[in-house]
Amino acid sequence: MKAKYTLILLVGITLSAFGQSSKLKTADKKYDTFSYIDAIEIYEKVAEKGYKSADLFQKLGNAYYFNGELDKAAKWYGDLFALNQEVDPEYYFRYAQALKSQEKYDKANEYMELFNQKTNDNRGKLFAQNKDYVANIDAVSGKYTMDKTEINSEFYDYGPSFLGDQIVFTSSRSEGNSSSRIHDWTNQNFTDLFVATIDNNGKLGGVENFSKEINTKFNESSPIFTKDGKTMYFTRNNYNNGKKGKSDDKVSILEKIYKAELINNEWTNITELPFCNDNYKTAHPALSPDEKTMYFASDMPGSYGMSDLYKVTIDSNGNFGTPENLGTTINTEGRETFPFIDADNTLFFASDGHPGLGGLDVFESKLENKQYSKPQNIGKPINSSKDDFGYTNKEKLGFFTSNREGGTGYDDIYTFTICTHTLSGLIKDIDNQQILPNSKVVLFDENMTKISETTSSDKGYYEFKLDCNKKYFIRASKEEYETAEKTFNPATTSGKSELDIALKRNIIPIEKGTDLAKVLNISIIYFDLDKWNIRPDAAEDLEKIIAVMKQYPTMVVDIRSHTDSRQTHQYNELLSDRRAKSTLEFMVKNGIERNRLTAKGYGETQLLNNCADGVNCSEEEHQKNRRSEFIIIKM
Repeated sequence: MKAKYTLILLVGITLSAFGQSSKLKTADKKYDTFSYIDAIEIYEKVAEKGYKSADLFQKLGNAYYFNGELDKAAKWYGDLFALNQEVDPEYYFRYAQALKSQEKYDKANEYMELFNQKTNDNRGKLFAQNKDYVANIDAVSGKYTMDKTEINSEFYDYGPSFLGDQIVFTSSRSEGNSSSRIHDWTNQNFTDLFVATIDNNGKLGGVENFSKEINTKFNESSPIFTKDGKTMYFTRNNYNNGKKGKSDDKVSILEKIYKAELINNEWTNITELPFCNDNYKTAHPALSPDEKTMYFASDMPGSYGMSDLYKVTIDSNGNFGTPENLGTTINTEGRETFPFIDADNTLFFASDGHPGLGGLDVFESKLENKQYSKPQNIGKPINSSKDDFGYTNKEKLGFFTSNREGGTGYDDIYTFTICTHTLSGLIKDIDNQQILPNSKVVLFDENMTKISETTSSDKGYYEFKLDCNKKYFIRASKEEYETAEKTFNPATTSGKSELDIALKRNIIPIEKGTDLAKVLNISIIYFDLDKWNIRPDAAEDLEKIIAVMKQYPTMVVDIRSHTDSRQTHQYNELLSDRRAKSTLEFMVKNGIERNRLTAKGYGETQLLNNCADGVNCSEEEHQKNRRSEFIIIKM
């Protein structure tokens, strides 16, 4: 794709001429002026005759590499390393990328390891920190379902953008093109912007040239539009109002970002954005949801790599601030390009510097505390071993571009839908089922990394949007309640699920008549069969009662012990009374004044159900009657 690769900078790549052959001189001239298609043809003819040199193989590899044909570049970079000569470390990275395009990840990793050893480059460091990147990418794959579109041609088609119920995209197709000029680099037409309709099923059709006012004899690409559809920004070669600008070294291929306004149904007032410059490239604009910030790719001074992502503010009068580099969390020494900001302010972009499957991969980065998080590869099927870029979405429908196998042309536009699942529920009190508004609800992924946070509504309601095929944890908390957490297993289809979370109150009002056993969730003080000595597990529960009474030094408690109906009435009353008094003695021994305690055993006289003598009841039913009570009789 022409506009994509013209953004790739060749600054710092200076290659000497090889030999005295007139063919090589011609090829070198075409190479140095970015005429890669012609250069490849000549270089290969020379190589076929048996010529071997690092310079020749570098140029052949580069010619394919920078034209996006990484699998072909792999052959020549392989021949380069077979010479066993010292080469610039950058070729280790390029060869690794080329090998990835052939899905030869083990061998690619060997060259990335060498690249990391030979440089202090962040691309190598990122690899070293994420050597299991292929497995990690597989683990996050499955969120998207993709399909081909019907608008692709045999040429370059890429970079779609939404405009109402249409998309506007870039193409080098000859049919409908405003110019028949052939680009030396790609041997195809210069690109124009085209428009296609989107039907109710997300299908594309009805392709037409977008605008005779916007399209020129040079390259136009990567348009974006404001929500009202009245302003657009797009990339074009350094050409406007019939004048072609040139950099100091007289290269006119550089791109700039332009603005246009829709007036009387025509695009007009085409102006270059103020931060553009004849000596560096600016391309591929994107707007934040509030349209107060523009993101773009550039190699302007201060960039870390071949192209970096920048942002710039737009004030209420349409004036632009000073561009700000997004920093090394996002940018590498490689290519970061084609930014897109979704409705949640998540940044999507293409990169070959972060660990990926090959070529450009699409990454996402969440906006957290006004900073973008560590980029995450969005996985398959969006990403492949080839170049994948130009991601854009609107709700659940989206498009991206790829030059993967099975396409119609050089770069093709694909559609995708996002498999998302809505999880909602109520936060309640576990005892009385009352709703709990203003509860904090946090969403974690399966690695317990925080994903999102919300507060339950005045009706106790919460909601999260989840990716399909992922496991999540939901944690709810509220003041005066114990925190609770639940698991949500992966959903495989779009849809909705409900998950209520009940919280146990840990600060409960106590007053005269309150049973501390219920407050502290003590169902029974256990004794050995037919005995009344305090067991260790019973002691642990009694310590809870003791702690409360020490907190309230004027509290007086009546200890009541109950049995079930088994054994005789007399036996049960005697046993329960001994247990109640044993409990009292334990509490006195552990710091509670005797005059603050009373104790009595009630045997089977206060059953909670009908399990009296002669009634056939289950063990569970009898259990309900065996209980200890600690009733507050004075505060």
